[in-house]
Amino acid sequence: MPSVSFDRVNVTSGEVENRMMMTGMHTVADIFCVCCGSIVGWKYETAHEKSQKYKEGKSVLERFKISGPDGSHYWASHETHVAGSDADDA
Repeated sequence: MPSVSFDRVNVTSGEVENRMMMTGMHTVADIFCVCCGSIVGWKYETAHEKSQKYKEGKSVLERFKISGPDGSHYWASHETHVAGSDADDA
């Protein structure tokens, strides 16, 4: 499940493009790890629907695409709060 990030470190943004997401059309840019160059998520540049404007400037990191320093994947424990879906934010 993705988590929303407000502070982005060790990532760089790719090209901006329009994508149809589950919550409507958004202008987004993939974000890449500066160390290995892998895509680790995306950043919302512009939301085309008024109800989605709160996402602008925020990033989504996909946990299954992020590896730890030893090469293993990070997994959230049951005690860790993971950001919910858009419906949870309403």
